[in-house]
Amino acid sequence: MAGRKKGGTDSGDSGKGDPTGKLYYRIGEVSRITDVKPYVLRYWESEFRWMAPAKSRSKQRLYRKRDIEIIQLIKRLLYEERFTIAGARKKLRELGVGRALDAPQLEMALESDPRAQLKSIRNELQEIRGLL
Repeated sequence: MAGRKKGGTDSGDSGKGDPTGKLYYRIGEVSRITDVKPYVLRYWESEFRWMAPAKSRSKQRLYRKRDIEIIQLIKRLLYEERFTIAGARKKLRELGVGRALDAPQLEMALESDPRAQLKSIRNELQEIRGLL
């Protein structure tokens, strides 16, 4: 694959949390990682405005790790939690895209059992009290 480094997809100094050390991923790589077809990713890009990846000079989409996390979150909301696109958009807006990526908050927000939510909140408050 002669075009692997084209477009700045590899990084020599990274490696923080990403075993491949890559800063940017092309749409085909993201499709394989997330198991979402490229045409679906392009469609989601039009439906979820904040999911617009950077583009190279040659107009190729360059996704970062954070973009991949957002894609996995959208996939979870649509396919596992059975939200509509409008419902997923609303849920992400309520949580805030940055906060939505925090797994404990997301799981608590999507939890359907209020008792489990309260138990989780209580545990977090007890942890905070223990730190004081």
